Amino acid sequence: MDYQKIRIIFMGTPEFAVASLDALIKAGCNVIATVTAPDKPAGRGMQLQQSAVKQYAVENGIRVLQPARLKDADFHKELRELNPDLQVVVAFRMLPEVVWNMPQMGTINVHGSLLPKYRGAAPINWAVINGEKETGVTTFKLQHEIDTGNILMRASLPIASDETAGSVHDRMKELGADLLVNTVKGLATGTLKEVPQDNADPASLQHAPKIFTETCRINWNSPIDQIYNLVRGLSPYPAAFTELEGKKLKVFSSEKEHTSPSEPPGTMHTDQKSYIKFAAADGYLLLSEIQLEGKKKMTVADFLRGYRFGQNTQNK
Repeated sequence: MDYQKIRIIFMGTPEFAVASLDALIKAGCNVIATVTAPDKPAGRGMQLQQSAVKQYAVENGIRVLQPARLKDADFHKELRELNPDLQVVVAFRMLPEVVWNMPQMGTINVHGSLLPKYRGAAPINWAVINGEKETGVTTFKLQHEIDTGNILMRASLPIASDETAGSVHDRMKELGADLLVNTVKGLATGTLKEVPQDNADPASLQHAPKIFTETCRINWNSPIDQIYNLVRGLSPYPAAFTELEGKKLKVFSSEKEHTSPSEPPGTMHTDQKSYIKFAAADGYLLLSEIQLEGKKKMTVADFLRGYRFGQNTQNK
């Protein structure tokens, strides 16, 4: 079968998904419609904002569906009338079975990890938080349990020791886009062999649950390497944080210093000119780029030029 004749419905919302949609279009794939999140109010004026996928689809003349509920019968009717051969999901919501089981060729997902490792909502973040040296992208067929379907293709990606989740994300979206196009071509020719994940021991796998506020709070009693990786894995969003004189302080980049602090973990030092550092269990975290509650993101040097500390600040 000619891959360019496969009728594809693309489902995705954020900018990460746009790279995959763009790759399909540039490869000449027949994307007959996109499904994305409804427009949402955002910003000071609370103006309705379109998702990145919708913006791309509108600019390229692709039909857009924006169901409020994925279980809505009218939405299902609309999908059936479009008669897709294949559905592609990239960074989208969990689909009901009636949706993912609809096309003859099934529904495939592009997931940001080397499955079966890092199943879940935040695979890129957790790979960096856990100090992994490698991650990757997997295309697989959707089935009942999340991220457990048969694997179609995988591609690996190294993670540098100082790299953030943001930079991994940017490289991964391009790798995932290429892998998706190759997966569609392989499905068209029938050359892909589906590999079940059944033999994976769930207890032995790393997981990638949703990131919550408490996930982002820095625990200064932790080893310095663990704190450093937490900062990398949550940068640029949602960002690791601590407190500075009673206000929330987000940390986007940092450096680590291995030593044996003589003071309790969490003790802050600054010369009030060029550096801020916090004591951890076995070293110091030197902050590089930060954002104090109510202020803009900036370098520590820029921050210190305009900030006045209280009486109890330690200089060292």
